[in-house]
Amino acid sequence: MKLLARLGLCLLLLCLPVKAEQLRELADFAGVRENALVGYGLVVGLDGSGDQTMQTPFTTQSLANMLSQLGINVPAGTNMQLRNIAAVMVTARLPAFARPGQQLDVVVSSIGNARSLRGGTLLMTPLKGADGATYAMAQGNLLVGGAGAEAGGSSVQINQQASGRISAGATVEREVASVFSGEGGSLELRLRDADFGTAQRVVQAINMSFGPGTATALDSRAIKLRGPVDPTQRVGFMASIEHLEVNPVQGAAKVVLNSRSGAVVLNGRVTLRPAAVAHGNLSVVIDTNYGVSQPAPFGGGETVVVPDSDIRLEQQSGTLRTVEGANLLEVVDALNALGATPADLMSILEALKAAGSLRAELEII
Repeated sequence: MKLLARLGLCLLLLCLPVKAEQLRELADFAGVRENALVGYGLVVGLDGSGDQTMQTPFTTQSLANMLSQLGINVPAGTNMQLRNIAAVMVTARLPAFARPGQQLDVVVSSIGNARSLRGGTLLMTPLKGADGATYAMAQGNLLVGGAGAEAGGSSVQINQQASGRISAGATVEREVASVFSGEGGSLELRLRDADFGTAQRVVQAINMSFGPGTATALDSRAIKLRGPVDPTQRVGFMASIEHLEVNPVQGAAKVVLNSRSGAVVLNGRVTLRPAAVAHGNLSVVIDTNYGVSQPAPFGGGETVVVPDSDIRLEQQSGTLRTVEGANLLEVVDALNALGATPADLMSILEALKAAGSLRAELEII
């Protein structure tokens, strides 16, 4: 019964139609993009959790420069022992078509040895683009999601306290010119995932809706569009293009391995040709006991601690097991039958790929 139920589920998954997606989820117009902004600033008002200024001289240097601009001169060589200030980097994303006066969210991150930015206030910080020009000004009170406390040499902390966020903390001062239309109102649509089949289907859907010759595929990613010359009509044309529904071509079989977390992800087209796999864990156990060597009375020796280490090498027995699968459920069952940990499974998948049994692209991130 269990086998029949699983077979029925596989047939149901195979019979389900591929859901069409709006073109705005598959592609973007060339020239319509965000821009990264970054700035260096100071956070003040911390409750003794700021930078240790003797170890972060750039914090005191920045404070002295800021005070000099406000008409306050700090004598050279002054040893400022400050604990309520922190040097930070401020980052933001400038969206396309942003206009002066528009507000942006910013992320504030400590670059010194401040323990916490909770309760701090970011002073006016210019945010610059890759060209060095200032596009926004940031200032405001930080919202820090973490919390912590310490007393008597003990401490506890929840989440990260060295970074925070300011909602609508930056104001756009300069706009970025967005050039997304060429001569005669021509536009370029770029698929997020390059695929010749998907590009062909997009061209067919656009030409069926707006007439032959409206769209032309340049390659597996770029599609040239013949849009209206009038700006108002061009915006309506782009909105209609984004709402077109297209059935993208199903992606190639792929297995993604995350080398840092050990996560293994397989898409629905992964298959396994018959192969025999032997898996056995190898572990090294080190057990150390500490003893005390006490000298004889009046012997003039010293009491020392003597470590006694016991090292054992343990290896579990592994037997050959046949693995194969014509669909995703069978592949998962075959891999689970090996009883391997995620870290071991990564090595097994690499070996199966090298042996030609794993019929999928192997990507390690």
